[in-house]
Amino acid sequence: MRIAVASGKGGTGKTTVAVSVARSLAEEESAFHSGQSRTPGGSSLLFLDCDVEAPDAHLFLDPVIEERVPATVQIPVIDPDMCTACGDCAEACQFSALAVLGGEVLFLPELCHGCGSCTLICPEKAITEAPRELGILESGRAGGISFARGILNVGEALAVPVIRQLKEWARPADGQTTILDAPPGTSCPTVETLSGSDYVLLVTEPTPFGLHDLALAVDVLRELGVPGGVIINRDGIGDEGVEEYCAAESLPVLLRIPFEREIAEGIAQGRTLLDVRPVYRERFRALFQMISGRLIGAGSHEVETEASPRGGVT
Repeated sequence: MRIAVASGKGGTGKTTVAVSVARSLAEEESAFHSGQSRTPGGSSLLFLDCDVEAPDAHLFLDPVIEERVPATVQIPVIDPDMCTACGDCAEACQFSALAVLGGEVLFLPELCHGCGSCTLICPEKAITEAPRELGILESGRAGGISFARGILNVGEALAVPVIRQLKEWARPADGQTTILDAPPGTSCPTVETLSGSDYVLLVTEPTPFGLHDLALAVDVLRELGVPGGVIINRDGIGDEGVEEYCAAESLPVLLRIPFEREIAEGIAQGRTLLDVRPVYRERFRALFQMISGRLIGAGSHEVETEASPRGGVT
């Protein structure tokens, strides 16, 4: 099962929720299996930090990194002796990474998405490909959790290839549950992260800004055909706009996390929600079991909807 945690905007507590789900499941597994994983050679839980532009889950999970590999994209290498500057490659490039100026082909590597169109279309076969590093991929262990993340190099704009390679590189083993911490917003990196997920937890806050961006995130889920539910963080501030929207759109409100100073201070100190409020350990386990039961019961991506009581899980 692949569960993604997303939000329409940054700062809603997305990583707090993702880490809490992972920690609660890992601790439950440790208690029932005396620290031995159900997956041969590793944990039965995989955590992917897909917010490659600003990964921060490691601050709470404190993983031991065991492996690093580069994240790359294939870019064209033009042989000036074979190139006739016909311009076919520039016309084929949808991202304006190639242009013909003064009888020579100008290449802008920062704009290249590595689609390979120029290589295929070149009539003189003057274009080959070579890797260009966009960032790094790291993997390791955080207690009973298999951990992996991508880190985009400073100044790079292509987050999607790094996320795609992270998902391919850190594939879950058979029977392994995957928690994906998605980037904020609703742009291409978020869409890439959510693609292929079985369920998405949308973390929001009960404010006009939270409502606006939640509605955008819901539109993305519907385009992808992935079911999801809402977790309201900082419950007690703002207004009832998010509640009314969820009711009107038949979106389940799965969990509410109150707006409390102690929780905010704990998170700012690098502690998890489970450390500050241990009661949420069982609530997140119940949340996971509820999602599992609904997906199995539906046999598809159709999930029944209902609202949760204050502080509880449906």
